[in-house]
Amino acid sequence: MSNLSNLLLPAVLFFALGVIARLIKSDLKFPPDLAKVLSIYLLMAIGLHGGYELAKADLVIAMNSIMWALILGFTLPIIGYLALVMTRKVNPLDAAAISAHYGSVSAGTFLTAIAYLDNVGVTYETYPLIMLAVMESPAIVVGLILAAKARHSIAAREKAPISGGGADLTTTAVAADSPGGKFTDLLREAFTNGSVVVLIGSMVIGAISTPSGMQQLFPFIDEIFMGVLCLFLFDMGMVAARRIGDFRQVGWLLALFGIVMPLFGGVIGAYVGHSILGFSVGGATLVAVLGASASYIAVPPAMRLAIPEANPSFYLTLSLGITFPFNVIVGIPIYHSLVQAMAAAG
Repeated sequence: MSNLSNLLLPAVLFFALGVIARLIKSDLKFPPDLAKVLSIYLLMAIGLHGGYELAKADLVIAMNSIMWALILGFTLPIIGYLALVMTRKVNPLDAAAISAHYGSVSAGTFLTAIAYLDNVGVTYETYPLIMLAVMESPAIVVGLILAAKARHSIAAREKAPISGGGADLTTTAVAADSPGGKFTDLLREAFTNGSVVVLIGSMVIGAISTPSGMQQLFPFIDEIFMGVLCLFLFDMGMVAARRIGDFRQVGWLLALFGIVMPLFGGVIGAYVGHSILGFSVGGATLVAVLGASASYIAVPPAMRLAIPEANPSFYLTLSLGITFPFNVIVGIPIYHSLVQAMAAAG
């Protein structure tokens, strides 16, 4: 019963309301740019708050957190890719695009986890905020490398120029290996993604601002935060519901991946947060959520540009239509309970 009551957060309920509104074909619509504004506010708020706290934090722990964020960001998509390819039902280019989403992170899931922990009165360290910022980009890089490898394998197997997906893939593969080519441009876009810039920039501002200046900002970044999160998840519920129709295209095997992969990533993240980084139950839960989440904002446009042959309905339906609702409704309490069990076991 306690886990059920913990799910009755206003933010989670507004997500459910968004899903219901879409399913009953309500005429409710959000202004086109409102979701972007809400996302920017949420990232700025957690960045400022995190930077303020990190200014008082231990540099060694912060650097250790960054190192493990990079390890998770590079390792999880490789594991996801191998799992998908081993099924022999997902082609390597689709597998590369999908796996990149599961090595990156979902700020919406992370924010919901914070709301969950606040609701149950569990404190947490601010170091996972650094990890959130760091884990946005490595998975995109891995996805590009895996896609380039897949193209070379296809070319070697077919002994012919690669074409299709509306792009000259031979040129793309060569450019991926050329300094200053498209691969370099994609790397730059990955590391200068808008969400990364807002989050890291806000953290720097929060870290170097005077305490008195930050005190004046707290009403803005604290008191209205939950209300904005409710609006954001309300809109995300409607967006996620739009992907339900793509479920048949994704198929049961990929749908299962959309649930098993976050559970696997959550276990790895929980172990890293609790046993390696030594965080509290709250901090380790947030690391577990980072390991379990799948990007639906930063990675899709990068994959659409870099791997035009991949089917967008696959990775969008998985990340936004399956994994995101699963984590928001079921996953977060599971990861919290897992970390609690780890802590109890010593």
